[in-house]
Amino acid sequence: MTNSASTTAPTDPQALAEAVAQAMWSRDNATQALGMVITAIGPGSATVTMPVRADMVNGHGICHGGFMFTLADSAFAYSCNSHNRNTVASACAIDFLAPAREGDVLEAEAIERSRSGRTGVYDITVRVVGGKTVALFRGKSYRIDGEVIAGLAATRSTSA
Repeated sequence: MTNSASTTAPTDPQALAEAVAQAMWSRDNATQALGMVITAIGPGSATVTMPVRADMVNGHGICHGGFMFTLADSAFAYSCNSHNRNTVASACAIDFLAPAREGDVLEAEAIERSRSGRTGVYDITVRVVGGKTVALFRGKSYRIDGEVIAGLAATRSTSA
C-alpha cells in the first residue's frame, strides 16, 4: 500500500479500505497522539485500540469519558471512510456502561449498520481487551464532497 494517489481504485473492497486507512492515518495526528492503533480494517468496519495512560484518568481514578468517546469516534471515522468517500459525523451518542482504569487497553469495534445515499449509521462497541464492554457508541455519518485519496475513483456498491 502507498499513500500516493492513483487514477484507478483497487478492485477489491478490502484493499480499498486498507489504502484509505493508511492515507487517513498518515494525516491523523489526534489518533496517533493518543496512542491508538488500528488493529483491523475492512469495508464499513474498523477496530482501534488505545491504552489508558495516567494522563487519561480523571478525578475518580477512572478513564475520562472523553477519551473513551474519542476512541469510539476514531473507529467510527475509519469505518465510515473506508469506501474512499469523504465522510464526517453528523451525530454521535455514547452510553457509558462500566469504568476503564489506568493500564487497561481499550478496543473499539465499529460496524456499518446502514449506508445509503449520503448518510450512514455505525455501531461501535468499546471494551477492555479480553474483558467487559465499557461503552456503546452510535454514530451517524454524512458524506461530503471528495475522496480520502483524491483522484482515486471510489468503488461503488449496491448501498453506495
